[in-house]
Amino acid sequence: MAKETTSFLICPPDYYGVEYEINPWMCRIIKPISGLAEQQWASLYTTLQGLDVTLEQIPPVSGLPDMVFTANAGLVVGKQFISSRFRFEVRQSETPHHQKWFQDRRYQIITPPTDIYFEGEGDALWVGETLFVGCGIRTDRSAQPWLTKVLDRPVITLELVDPRFYHLDTCFCPLDDQRVLYYPSAFSTAAQGLIQSKIPRPIPMKEEDAVVFGANAIVVNKHIVLNGGSAALTKTLIDEGFDVHSLDFREFIKAGGSAKCLILRLT
Repeated sequence: MAKETTSFLICPPDYYGVEYEINPWMCRIIKPISGLAEQQWASLYTTLQGLDVTLEQIPPVSGLPDMVFTANAGLVVGKQFISSRFRFEVRQSETPHHQKWFQDRRYQIITPPTDIYFEGEGDALWVGETLFVGCGIRTDRSAQPWLTKVLDRPVITLELVDPRFYHLDTCFCPLDDQRVLYYPSAFSTAAQGLIQSKIPRPIPMKEEDAVVFGANAIVVNKHIVLNGGSAALTKTLIDEGFDVHSLDFREFIKAGGSAKCLILRLT
């Protein structure tokens, strides 16, 4: 049987910037340098192409500076697109563009109930057949029973408690169906217990690795793409059998995102 091609949705950073402050990393007086951001995004694009990843693009939209972070658009499961409902009004105008892109490709669009905030793959990551959902900062805990019904698969919520790690993908990186790289202090005590009990091989990371977005990484088979800056984390991942691709995402970290935030998994 032929191996399934990995494909991601990405959005060029034409209109990327820090125009508001909705997480602790954002400061309107510390603007990303657009030329550097474009270079860093292009480096990610080239690296993923080298890993035989298929890259689909959604056009950027003027006035939507965070649209570059496609992970937050929603969650793709087969030919279903579970659309996000953003907590902050400044991001809600992205949703019609995301939904249209998927509608045009004949995906079934599923929208959260009006009383549930859900921020897509930023807060929803698979470990095997179980979906782990970060809650408490952007996504509501009540998303869990709704997603369980929609997906008919196990869904486990993990409470996030550190505002620096406002989405699950900033502090929790599934490496495969057995191993997850995570930053313990980003989670409540109860959530740490769930990670220890539900995941066969949790791999804790140190704060100095977490704050350079070491967990906000893209895994493609035995390759991992992440923000450079931690020799210790790189060694850990090499020891776990990965080829590590360390890139520079500092311009995107100014908005609270790194490698994983810039892609939405389609397959």
